[in-house]
Amino acid sequence: MLTLFNYNWQVRNEWIKWCRSLPSEELKRQRTGGMGNILKTLAHIIDVECSWIRAIQGKSDVAIDLDAHDTIEEVEDLSNRYHSEVMDYLNSHSIDDENAMIQPSWMEGTYEKGRILRHLIAHEIHHIGQLSIWSREMGIEPVSASLIDRDL
Repeated sequence: MLTLFNYNWQVRNEWIKWCRSLPSEELKRQRTGGMGNILKTLAHIIDVECSWIRAIQGKSDVAIDLDAHDTIEEVEDLSNRYHSEVMDYLNSHSIDDENAMIQPSWMEGTYEKGRILRHLIAHEIHHIGQLSIWSREMGIEPVSASLIDRDL
């Protein structure tokens, strides 16, 4: 599972680098799908990852204001800020603990830790697909989604 998280982080960092070549207006342009624009979608990916990992750890949720990160540098800082917390948890995660139930503070119901972790992987891949579509709509080559060609 750690390989897929590393894949997502590698692809996310490549999208952040890709975004640096675009004007701010393109990053904020209203689009169909995702969270409505590129910056908010990237911030949303980070917010969801952080929120669920904190829930698994029994920590309080950090409310990330998606509108407050209106440059790619701010989104990158956000990603970097929470990366070590997520990585620390994943490095200590035990497969024996995957069936433990978690009740997140922001919704009703309980969920298995393992299912949450797999959801986080799928969630980021889903939104990265949206970025790829937006990229093609702009006539720009998207970041490669190939896992096979990556050094993980």
